[in-house]
Amino acid sequence: MRAARRCTASRIDSWETVRKQEGYRPLISTPYGLYTSRVIVETGKELGMDDATFGEQSGPNGDAGLHWSSSVTVAMRVNGQPRAATVNPRVTLLDWLREESGLSGAKKGCNEGACGTCTVLVDGKRMNSCLTLVVQCDGCEVTTVEGLAASDGTLHPVQQAFIEHDAFQCGYCTPGQIVSAVACIAEGHATDEASVREWMSGNLCRCSCYPQITAAVLDAAGAAGDER
Repeated sequence: MRAARRCTASRIDSWETVRKQEGYRPLISTPYGLYTSRVIVETGKELGMDDATFGEQSGPNGDAGLHWSSSVTVAMRVNGQPRAATVNPRVTLLDWLREESGLSGAKKGCNEGACGTCTVLVDGKRMNSCLTLVVQCDGCEVTTVEGLAASDGTLHPVQQAFIEHDAFQCGYCTPGQIVSAVACIAEGHATDEASVREWMSGNLCRCSCYPQITAAVLDAAGAAGDER
């Protein structure tokens, strides 16, 4: 990032120069724009530009700029409980869950959607919370690993299966694996070993516990089938 700042600083002289670059606006509006924005802010500081006024400047087409200091209030349900949050539009669901909501089950691994340690369910669908903005979840139901067990403490069948099959080692990826497995079963993809491996491939285990994870998912899927 420091090298990028030095390179950028040698080529820009104002925020308007930055904003007029081709592809700037489409990029800054994506989750990856979070990283771009950090580079831009640090570059601006090196150049003595005031980032507080950045959002007040007009864009290349005369439209309003991106207001970095603005806040948005969203309402959602998290693990069955109604929650309201006032956040900066750029805050990811992962950061909000861990830093503001006290729900640290979802882990920060690659922070770019490649490892699956941050997997949560949004309206029942698997999502990488590191690439999901809080504002995208307005009106949604968010489920983290903390919300899977019953209110009396009884573990979810997938959680119990992971214990019985020793489907973890260091445990860092386990919350994401479990949440993803719950969705995998609900989607009807846990029919055989090959299907489980395919549909769970977005969740990496650096300890290589894949055989045990696959067995646990199939076991939990069988138990769910028996209950139906």
